[in-house]
Amino acid sequence: MIEKNKLKWIYILCGIFTLLNGILVANEFYWLSLLPFLIVIVLLYLYSLDKLILLLVFFTPLSINFTNVFAGMGLSLPTEPLMLGLLFIFIFKILTDKNYDKSFLNHIISKAILIYLFWILITVFTSSLPIVSLKFLLARLWFISSVFFLGVPLFKEKKNFGRFMWMYIFAFIVVIFYTIYNHSLHGFSEHTGHWVMSPFYNDHTAYGALLAFFIPVVVYFTFGKRYKFSIKIISFFILVLFFIAFLLSYCRAAWLSLIIGFLVWMIIVFRIKIKWLFLVLLLIAGIFYAFKDPILYKLEKNKQDSSTDILKHVQSVSNISSDASNLERINRWNSAFKMFYERPVFGWGPGTYQFIYGPYQSSKDKTIISTNVGDKGNAHSEYIGPLAESGILGALTFILILITAIYTAIKIYHKSNDRKIKGLILAIITSLTTYIIHGSLNNFLDTDKAAIPFWGFIAMIVAIDLYHTNKEEIKS
Repeated sequence: MIEKNKLKWIYILCGIFTLLNGILVANEFYWLSLLPFLIVIVLLYLYSLDKLILLLVFFTPLSINFTNVFAGMGLSLPTEPLMLGLLFIFIFKILTDKNYDKSFLNHIISKAILIYLFWILITVFTSSLPIVSLKFLLARLWFISSVFFLGVPLFKEKKNFGRFMWMYIFAFIVVIFYTIYNHSLHGFSEHTGHWVMSPFYNDHTAYGALLAFFIPVVVYFTFGKRYKFSIKIISFFILVLFFIAFLLSYCRAAWLSLIIGFLVWMIIVFRIKIKWLFLVLLLIAGIFYAFKDPILYKLEKNKQDSSTDILKHVQSVSNISSDASNLERINRWNSAFKMFYERPVFGWGPGTYQFIYGPYQSSKDKTIISTNVGDKGNAHSEYIGPLAESGILGALTFILILITAIYTAIKIYHKSNDRKIKGLILAIITSLTTYIIHGSLNNFLDTDKAAIPFWGFIAMIVAIDLYHTNKEEIKS
Protein backbone atom coordinates (compact mmCIF):
# COMPACT_ATOMS: atom_id res chain seq x y z
CA MET A 1 0.00 0.00 0.00
CA ILE A 2 2.88 2.40 0.91
CA GLU A 3 4.67 1.63 -2.38
CA LYS A 4 1.47 2.28 -4.34
CA ASN A 5 1.03 5.64 -2.60
CA LYS A 6 4.63 6.58 -3.42
CA LEU A 7 4.10 5.61 -7.05
CA LYS A 8 0.86 7.61 -7.16
CA TRP A 9 2.63 10.75 -5.91
CA ILE A 10 5.42 10.28 -8.47
CA TYR A 11 2.80 10.16 -11.26
CA ILE A 12 1.05 13.25 -9.88
CA LEU A 13 4.28 15.26 -9.59
CA CYS A 14 5.40 14.20 -13.08
CA GLY A 15 2.02 15.20 -14.47
CA ILE A 16 2.15 18.61 -12.77
CA PHE A 17 5.69 19.18 -14.03
CA THR A 18 4.79 18.19 -17.61
CA LEU A 19 1.73 20.47 -17.64
CA LEU A 20 3.56 23.43 -16.09
CA ASN A 21 6.60 23.00 -18.33
CA GLY A 22 4.37 22.78 -21.41
CA ILE A 23 2.70 26.08 -20.50
CA LEU A 24 6.09 27.76 -19.89
CA VAL A 25 7.59 26.43 -23.13
CA ALA A 26 4.55 27.72 -25.04
CA ASN A 27 5.38 31.13 -23.55
CA GLU A 28 9.05 30.77 -24.59
CA PHE A 29 10.39 30.08 -21.10
CA TYR A 30 12.58 26.99 -21.35
CA TRP A 31 14.59 26.89 -18.12
CA LEU A 32 12.20 24.64 -16.19
CA SER A 33 13.11 21.85 -18.64
CA LEU A 34 16.47 21.63 -16.86
CA LEU A 35 14.85 20.68 -13.53
CA PRO A 36 14.94 16.85 -14.03
CA PHE A 37 18.58 17.09 -15.06
CA LEU A 38 19.39 19.15 -11.96
CA ILE A 39 17.57 16.65 -9.72
CA VAL A 40 19.64 13.81 -11.19
CA ILE A 41 22.85 15.81 -10.65
CA VAL A 42 21.95 16.51 -7.01
CA LEU A 43 21.23 12.82 -6.42
CA LEU A 44 24.60 11.92 -7.96
CA TYR A 45 26.34 14.43 -5.67
CA LEU A 46 24.66 12.80 -2.67
CA TYR A 47 24.78 9.12 -3.52
CA SER A 48 27.10 8.37 -6.46
CA LEU A 49 30.08 10.70 -6.71
CA ASP A 50 32.01 8.30 -8.94
CA LYS A 51 29.31 8.38 -11.62
CA LEU A 52 29.18 12.17 -11.42
CA ILE A 53 32.94 12.43 -12.08
CA LEU A 54 32.62 10.10 -15.08
CA LEU A 55 29.64 12.14 -16.31
CA LEU A 56 31.81 15.25 -16.02
CA VAL A 57 34.48 13.58 -18.18
CA PHE A 58 31.85 12.70 -20.79
CA PHE A 59 30.55 16.28 -20.90
CA THR A 60 34.04 17.77 -21.26
CA PRO A 61 34.52 17.40 -25.07
CA LEU A 62 30.91 18.53 -25.57
CA SER A 63 31.04 21.55 -23.28
CA ILE A 64 30.69 25.05 -24.73
CA ASN A 65 32.48 28.10 -23.40
CA PHE A 66 30.40 31.24 -22.85
CA THR A 67 32.24 34.54 -22.38
CA ASN A 68 31.30 37.25 -19.89
CA VAL A 69 28.73 35.14 -18.04
CA PHE A 70 29.29 36.82 -14.68
CA ALA A 71 31.49 39.79 -13.72
CA GLY A 72 33.46 39.48 -16.95
CA MET A 73 34.22 35.79 -16.30
CA GLY A 74 33.75 33.14 -18.95
CA LEU A 75 32.13 29.83 -18.08
CA SER A 76 32.25 26.43 -19.73
CA LEU A 77 28.85 24.74 -19.57
CA PRO A 78 27.89 22.28 -18.22
CA THR A 79 31.33 21.25 -16.90
CA GLU A 80 32.52 24.14 -14.73
CA PRO A 81 29.40 24.35 -12.51
CA LEU A 82 29.78 20.60 -11.94
CA MET A 83 33.46 21.07 -11.04
CA LEU A 84 32.62 23.89 -8.65
CA GLY A 85 30.23 21.54 -6.86
CA LEU A 86 32.91 18.85 -6.75
CA LEU A 87 35.35 21.36 -5.23
CA PHE A 88 32.90 22.00 -2.38
CA ILE A 89 32.43 18.24 -1.95
CA PHE A 90 36.20 17.76 -1.68
CA ILE A 91 36.53 20.56 0.90
CA PHE A 92 33.62 19.08 2.87
CA LYS A 93 35.22 15.61 2.85
CA ILE A 94 38.62 16.92 3.90
CA LEU A 95 37.19 18.93 6.81
CA THR A 96 34.40 16.69 8.12
CA ASP A 97 34.50 13.15 6.71
CA LYS A 98 36.62 11.01 9.05
CA ASN A 99 36.25 8.01 6.74
CA TYR A 100 37.69 9.85 3.75
CA ASP A 101 41.11 8.40 2.92
CA LYS A 102 43.56 11.32 2.88
CA SER A 103 46.70 9.19 2.74
CA PHE A 104 47.22 9.83 -0.98
CA LEU A 105 47.94 13.48 -0.12
CA ASN A 106 51.31 12.28 1.21
CA HIS A 107 52.31 10.94 -2.20
CA ILE A 108 55.18 12.85 -3.84
CA ILE A 109 52.98 13.93 -6.78
CA SER A 110 50.23 15.16 -4.45
CA LYS A 111 52.78 17.16 -2.48
CA ALA A 112 54.11 18.70 -5.71
CA ILE A 113 50.57 19.74 -6.69
CA LEU A 114 49.89 21.23 -3.24
CA ILE A 115 53.14 23.25 -3.45
CA TYR A 116 52.10 24.44 -6.92
CA LEU A 117 48.66 25.56 -5.68
CA PHE A 118 50.17 27.19 -2.59
CA TRP A 119 52.50 29.32 -4.73
CA ILE A 120 49.59 30.37 -6.96
CA LEU A 121 47.77 31.45 -3.78
CA ILE A 122 50.79 33.51 -2.68
CA THR A 123 50.99 35.25 -6.06
CA VAL A 124 47.28 36.08 -5.93
CA PHE A 125 48.10 38.45 -3.03
CA THR A 126 50.98 40.06 -4.96
CA SER A 127 49.07 40.23 -8.24
CA SER A 128 48.71 43.43 -10.25
CA LEU A 129 45.10 42.34 -10.95
CA PRO A 130 43.97 40.46 -7.79
CA ILE A 131 40.42 39.74 -9.00
CA VAL A 132 41.70 38.16 -12.23
CA SER A 133 44.23 36.08 -10.28
CA LEU A 134 41.60 34.97 -7.76
CA LYS A 135 39.39 33.74 -10.63
CA PHE A 136 42.39 31.89 -12.05
CA LEU A 137 43.08 30.21 -8.69
CA LEU A 138 39.44 29.15 -8.25
CA ALA A 139 39.34 27.67 -11.76
CA ARG A 140 42.61 25.79 -11.17
CA LEU A 141 41.27 24.52 -7.84
CA TRP A 142 38.07 23.09 -9.29
CA PHE A 143 39.94 21.52 -12.22
CA ILE A 144 42.40 19.76 -9.92
CA SER A 145 39.93 18.90 -7.14
CA SER A 146 37.36 17.28 -9.41
CA VAL A 147 39.68 14.86 -11.23
CA PHE A 148 42.83 14.63 -9.11
CA PHE A 149 41.90 14.96 -5.44
CA LEU A 150 38.59 13.16 -6.01
CA GLY A 151 40.01 11.17 -8.92
CA VAL A 152 42.66 9.25 -6.96
CA PRO A 153 40.01 7.63 -4.69
CA LEU A 154 37.91 7.01 -7.83
CA PHE A 155 40.73 4.94 -9.32
CA LYS A 156 40.79 2.58 -6.35
CA GLU A 157 38.17 0.80 -8.44
CA LYS A 158 40.16 -0.76 -11.27
CA LYS A 159 37.33 -0.59 -13.77
CA ASN A 160 37.32 3.22 -13.54
CA PHE A 161 40.60 3.57 -15.45
CA GLY A 162 38.97 2.40 -18.65
CA ARG A 163 35.66 4.13 -17.89
CA PHE A 164 37.38 7.48 -17.49
CA MET A 165 39.22 7.11 -20.80
CA TRP A 166 36.21 5.84 -22.73
CA MET A 167 33.91 8.59 -21.43
CA TYR A 168 36.14 11.23 -23.01
CA ILE A 169 36.73 9.19 -26.18
CA PHE A 170 33.03 8.49 -26.84
CA ALA A 171 32.10 12.15 -26.47
CA PHE A 172 35.15 13.16 -28.52
CA ILE A 173 33.91 10.95 -31.38
CA VAL A 174 30.76 13.09 -31.57
CA VAL A 175 32.92 16.22 -31.88
CA ILE A 176 35.13 14.57 -34.52
CA PHE A 177 32.16 13.68 -36.74
CA TYR A 178 30.77 17.18 -36.28
CA THR A 179 34.15 18.69 -37.21
CA ILE A 180 34.76 16.48 -40.25
CA TYR A 181 31.25 17.18 -41.54
CA ASN A 182 31.75 20.95 -41.19
CA HIS A 183 35.18 20.63 -42.75
CA SER A 184 33.75 18.74 -45.75
CA LEU A 185 31.34 21.61 -46.44
CA HIS A 186 34.38 23.81 -47.09
CA GLY A 187 36.41 21.35 -49.14
CA PHE A 188 38.72 20.36 -46.25
CA SER A 189 40.70 23.55 -46.72
CA GLU A 190 43.56 24.32 -44.32
CA HIS A 191 42.14 27.72 -43.40
CA THR A 192 38.67 26.47 -42.45
CA GLY A 193 40.33 23.62 -40.55
CA HIS A 194 41.24 26.23 -37.91
CA TRP A 195 37.65 26.83 -36.73
CA VAL A 196 35.31 24.04 -37.90
CA MET A 197 35.48 22.36 -34.47
CA SER A 198 33.88 25.44 -32.88
CA PRO A 199 31.97 25.80 -30.52
CA PHE A 200 33.28 22.64 -28.85
CA TYR A 201 36.97 23.53 -29.18
CA ASN A 202 38.22 27.09 -29.61
CA ASP A 203 40.52 26.28 -32.52
CA HIS A 204 42.47 23.54 -34.25
CA THR A 205 45.42 23.70 -31.83
CA ALA A 206 43.40 22.64 -28.77
CA TYR A 207 41.53 20.08 -30.87
CA GLY A 208 44.78 18.65 -32.28
CA ALA A 209 46.44 18.58 -28.85
CA LEU A 210 43.66 16.42 -27.39
CA LEU A 211 43.62 14.13 -30.42
CA ALA A 212 47.37 13.59 -29.91
CA PHE A 213 46.72 13.03 -26.19
CA PHE A 214 44.17 10.25 -26.74
CA ILE A 215 45.71 8.46 -29.74
CA PRO A 216 48.15 6.51 -27.48
CA VAL A 217 45.18 5.47 -25.33
CA VAL A 218 43.22 4.20 -28.35
CA VAL A 219 46.36 2.38 -29.52
CA TYR A 220 46.48 0.74 -26.08
CA PHE A 221 42.86 -0.40 -26.40
CA THR A 222 43.49 -1.64 -29.96
CA PHE A 223 46.64 -3.66 -29.41
CA GLY A 224 46.59 -4.45 -25.69
CA LYS A 225 46.51 -8.22 -25.18
CA ARG A 226 44.06 -7.98 -22.31
CA TYR A 227 41.07 -6.99 -24.45
CA LYS A 228 38.54 -9.09 -26.33
CA PHE A 229 38.70 -9.26 -30.12
CA SER A 230 35.44 -7.33 -30.47
CA ILE A 231 36.80 -4.44 -28.37
CA LYS A 232 39.99 -4.42 -30.42
CA ILE A 233 38.02 -4.17 -33.67
CA ILE A 234 35.94 -1.27 -32.36
CA SER A 235 39.10 0.41 -31.04
CA PHE A 236 40.82 -0.05 -34.41
CA PHE A 237 38.07 1.82 -36.27
CA ILE A 238 38.14 4.54 -33.61
CA LEU A 239 41.92 4.75 -34.06
CA VAL A 240 41.53 5.21 -37.83
CA LEU A 241 38.95 7.94 -37.19
CA PHE A 242 41.27 9.69 -34.73
CA PHE A 243 44.19 9.62 -37.19
CA ILE A 244 42.03 11.06 -39.96
CA ALA A 245 40.86 13.84 -37.63
CA PHE A 246 44.44 14.32 -36.45
CA LEU A 247 45.73 14.93 -40.00
CA LEU A 248 42.80 17.19 -40.83
CA SER A 249 43.47 19.29 -37.71
CA TYR A 250 46.51 20.79 -39.48
CA CYS A 251 48.03 21.30 -36.03
CA ARG A 252 51.81 21.16 -36.44
CA ALA A 253 52.49 21.31 -32.70
CA ALA A 254 50.24 18.27 -32.18
CA TRP A 255 52.02 16.35 -34.93
CA LEU A 256 55.38 17.12 -33.34
CA SER A 257 54.13 16.14 -29.87
CA LEU A 258 52.87 12.76 -31.05
CA ILE A 259 56.16 11.99 -32.80
CA ILE A 260 58.13 12.80 -29.65
CA GLY A 261 55.62 10.84 -27.57
CA PHE A 262 56.34 7.81 -29.76
CA LEU A 263 60.11 8.34 -29.31
CA VAL A 264 59.64 8.42 -25.53
CA TRP A 265 57.63 5.19 -25.82
CA MET A 266 60.59 3.60 -27.65
CA ILE A 267 63.08 4.88 -25.05
CA ILE A 268 61.06 3.33 -22.22
CA VAL A 269 60.22 0.03 -23.93
CA PHE A 270 63.76 -0.58 -25.21
CA ARG A 271 65.34 0.68 -21.98
CA ILE A 272 67.60 3.18 -23.70
CA LYS A 273 70.04 4.51 -21.11
CA ILE A 274 69.57 8.10 -20.03
CA LYS A 275 73.30 8.75 -20.44
CA TRP A 276 73.09 7.80 -24.14
CA LEU A 277 70.07 10.03 -24.58
CA PHE A 278 71.91 12.85 -22.85
CA LEU A 279 74.94 12.35 -25.11
CA VAL A 280 72.74 12.48 -28.22
CA LEU A 281 71.10 15.72 -27.01
CA LEU A 282 74.54 17.13 -26.20
CA LEU A 283 75.76 16.18 -29.68
CA ILE A 284 72.74 17.86 -31.31
CA ALA A 285 73.30 20.99 -29.21
CA GLY A 286 76.99 20.98 -30.18
CA ILE A 287 76.18 20.64 -33.89
CA PHE A 288 73.64 23.45 -33.65
CA TYR A 289 76.14 25.72 -31.88
CA ALA A 290 78.90 24.93 -34.38
CA PHE A 291 76.67 25.59 -37.38
CA LYS A 292 74.20 28.06 -35.84
CA ASP A 293 74.83 30.79 -38.41
CA PRO A 294 74.04 28.71 -41.53
CA ILE A 295 71.13 27.02 -39.68
CA LEU A 296 69.58 30.35 -38.71
CA TYR A 297 70.20 31.68 -42.22
CA LYS A 298 68.39 28.64 -43.63
CA LEU A 299 65.47 29.13 -41.24
CA GLU A 300 65.20 32.80 -42.16
CA LYS A 301 65.07 31.82 -45.84
CA ASN A 302 62.18 29.42 -45.24
CA LYS A 303 59.09 31.17 -46.63
CA GLN A 304 56.76 28.17 -46.54
CA ASP A 305 53.45 29.04 -44.86
CA SER A 306 50.72 26.67 -43.67
CA SER A 307 49.35 24.48 -46.45
CA THR A 308 46.97 21.62 -47.19
CA ASP A 309 49.99 19.77 -48.58
CA ILE A 310 51.21 17.72 -45.60
CA LEU A 311 54.92 17.98 -46.48
CA LYS A 312 54.73 21.73 -47.04
CA HIS A 313 52.72 22.13 -43.83
CA VAL A 314 55.43 20.29 -41.88
CA GLN A 315 58.08 22.43 -43.56
CA SER A 316 56.26 25.56 -42.32
CA VAL A 317 57.04 24.55 -38.71
CA SER A 318 60.53 26.02 -39.08
CA ASN A 319 59.40 29.17 -40.92
CA ILE A 320 60.43 32.04 -38.64
CA SER A 321 60.53 34.63 -41.41
CA SER A 322 56.96 34.89 -42.73
CA ASP A 323 54.66 32.43 -40.95
CA ALA A 324 52.43 34.68 -38.81
CA SER A 325 51.58 31.93 -36.33
CA ASN A 326 55.23 31.11 -35.61
CA LEU A 327 56.24 34.77 -35.44
CA GLU A 328 53.36 35.64 -33.11
CA ARG A 329 54.51 32.90 -30.72
CA ILE A 330 57.96 34.47 -30.64
CA ASN A 331 56.31 37.84 -29.98
CA ARG A 332 54.32 36.40 -27.05
CA TRP A 333 57.39 34.63 -25.62
CA ASN A 334 59.58 37.72 -25.85
CA SER A 335 56.85 39.76 -24.16
CA ALA A 336 56.57 37.15 -21.38
CA PHE A 337 60.33 37.17 -20.79
CA LYS A 338 60.35 40.97 -20.55
CA MET A 339 57.54 40.77 -18.00
CA PHE A 340 59.49 38.10 -16.09
CA TYR A 341 62.67 40.19 -16.00
CA GLU A 342 60.71 43.03 -14.44
CA ARG A 343 59.03 40.84 -11.78
CA PRO A 344 61.11 37.64 -11.51
CA VAL A 345 59.98 36.46 -8.06
CA PHE A 346 56.20 36.87 -7.82
CA GLY A 347 55.32 37.73 -11.42
CA TRP A 348 52.39 39.90 -12.42
CA GLY A 349 49.75 37.54 -11.07
CA PRO A 350 48.12 34.29 -12.25
CA GLY A 351 45.97 34.80 -15.34
CA THR A 352 47.11 38.38 -15.91
CA TYR A 353 49.39 37.94 -18.95
CA GLN A 354 46.71 38.63 -21.55
CA PHE A 355 45.84 41.95 -19.90
CA ILE A 356 49.39 43.21 -19.45
CA TYR A 357 51.65 41.97 -22.26
CA GLY A 358 50.62 44.64 -24.81
CA PRO A 359 53.18 47.35 -23.89
CA TYR A 360 55.95 44.73 -23.73
CA GLN A 361 55.69 43.92 -27.44
CA SER A 362 58.56 45.19 -29.58
CA SER A 363 57.68 46.72 -32.93
CA LYS A 364 60.11 44.33 -34.65
CA ASP A 365 58.30 41.33 -33.10
CA LYS A 366 54.77 42.35 -34.03
CA THR A 367 52.95 40.45 -36.77
CA ILE A 368 49.82 40.93 -38.85
CA ILE A 369 47.85 39.18 -36.08
CA SER A 370 49.29 41.24 -33.20
CA THR A 371 47.36 44.06 -31.55
CA ASN A 372 48.66 47.29 -30.08
CA VAL A 373 46.72 46.72 -26.86
CA GLY A 374 47.81 43.07 -26.67
CA ASP A 375 44.44 41.53 -25.94
CA LYS A 376 44.52 38.29 -27.90
CA GLY A 377 45.14 35.56 -25.41
CA ASN A 378 47.94 33.92 -23.49
CA ALA A 379 51.69 33.35 -23.74
CA HIS A 380 51.42 30.17 -25.85
CA SER A 381 53.48 28.14 -23.40
CA GLU A 382 52.74 26.23 -20.21
CA TYR A 383 56.26 27.08 -19.02
CA ILE A 384 56.97 30.64 -20.20
CA GLY A 385 53.50 31.91 -19.25
CA PRO A 386 53.89 31.02 -15.53
CA LEU A 387 57.29 32.78 -15.53
CA ALA A 388 55.54 36.05 -16.35
CA GLU A 389 52.50 35.42 -14.16
CA SER A 390 53.93 33.69 -11.06
CA GLY A 391 57.67 34.22 -11.33
CA ILE A 392 60.42 31.63 -11.35
CA LEU A 393 58.71 29.45 -8.72
CA GLY A 394 55.48 29.48 -10.73
CA ALA A 395 57.25 27.74 -13.61
CA LEU A 396 59.41 25.49 -11.43
CA THR A 397 56.51 24.19 -9.29
CA PHE A 398 54.60 23.19 -12.43
CA ILE A 399 57.69 21.51 -13.88
CA LEU A 400 58.12 19.70 -10.55
CA ILE A 401 54.67 18.13 -11.02
CA LEU A 402 55.65 16.89 -14.47
CA ILE A 403 58.98 15.46 -13.28
CA THR A 404 57.47 13.63 -10.29
CA ALA A 405 54.59 12.27 -12.40
CA ILE A 406 56.75 10.95 -15.25
CA TYR A 407 59.46 9.65 -12.89
CA THR A 408 56.87 7.76 -10.81
CA ALA A 409 55.20 6.34 -13.92
CA ILE A 410 58.48 5.12 -15.44
CA LYS A 411 59.45 3.58 -12.10
CA ILE A 412 56.12 1.71 -12.00
CA TYR A 413 56.64 0.49 -15.57
CA HIS A 414 60.10 -0.93 -14.92
CA LYS A 415 59.35 -2.44 -11.50
CA SER A 416 55.95 -3.96 -12.19
CA ASN A 417 55.71 -7.59 -13.28
CA ASP A 418 52.08 -7.19 -14.34
CA ARG A 419 51.92 -6.77 -18.12
CA LYS A 420 48.50 -5.15 -17.88
CA ILE A 421 49.77 -2.46 -15.54
CA LYS A 422 52.80 -1.96 -17.76
CA GLY A 423 50.58 -1.46 -20.83
CA LEU A 424 48.29 0.96 -19.04
CA ILE A 425 51.08 3.04 -17.48
CA LEU A 426 52.94 3.18 -20.80
CA ALA A 427 49.84 4.59 -22.52
CA ILE A 428 49.49 7.18 -19.74
CA ILE A 429 53.18 8.20 -20.02
CA THR A 430 52.93 8.57 -23.81
CA SER A 431 49.72 10.61 -23.58
CA LEU A 432 51.15 12.94 -20.96
CA THR A 433 54.35 13.31 -22.98
CA THR A 434 52.39 14.58 -25.97
CA TYR A 435 50.92 17.33 -23.82
CA ILE A 436 54.22 18.13 -22.08
CA ILE A 437 55.76 18.72 -25.53
CA HIS A 438 52.70 20.54 -26.84
CA GLY A 439 52.82 22.75 -23.75
CA SER A 440 56.03 24.30 -25.06
CA LEU A 441 54.07 25.86 -27.93
CA ASN A 442 50.55 26.31 -26.53
CA ASN A 443 48.80 26.31 -23.18
CA PHE A 444 45.33 24.87 -22.60
CA LEU A 445 45.34 23.85 -18.92
CA ASP A 446 43.12 26.84 -18.20
CA THR A 447 40.39 25.05 -20.17
CA ASP A 448 38.36 22.00 -19.17
CA LYS A 449 39.15 20.27 -22.50
CA ALA A 450 42.79 19.71 -21.56
CA ALA A 451 42.73 20.06 -17.77
CA ILE A 452 40.30 17.16 -17.13
CA PRO A 453 42.31 14.46 -18.96
CA PHE A 454 45.69 15.92 -17.90
CA TRP A 455 45.00 15.97 -14.16
CA GLY A 456 42.93 12.78 -14.44
CA PHE A 457 45.86 10.87 -15.95
CA ILE A 458 48.20 12.16 -13.24
CA ALA A 459 45.64 10.90 -10.68
CA MET A 460 45.82 7.49 -12.38
CA ILE A 461 49.60 7.38 -11.83
CA VAL A 462 49.16 8.08 -8.12
CA ALA A 463 46.36 5.49 -7.79
CA ILE A 464 48.35 2.80 -9.63
CA ASP A 465 51.40 3.50 -7.46
CA LEU A 466 49.42 3.38 -4.20
CA TYR A 467 46.74 0.78 -4.82
CA HIS A 468 47.47 -1.43 -7.83
CA THR A 469 51.18 -1.99 -8.28
CA ASN A 470 52.07 -5.68 -8.13
CA LYS A 471 48.45 -6.53 -7.36
CA GLU A 472 45.82 -8.39 -9.32
CA GLU A 473 45.20 -7.27 -12.86
CA ILE A 474 43.50 -3.97 -13.63
CA LYS A 475 40.15 -4.28 -15.31
CA SER A 476 38.69 -1.62 -17.56
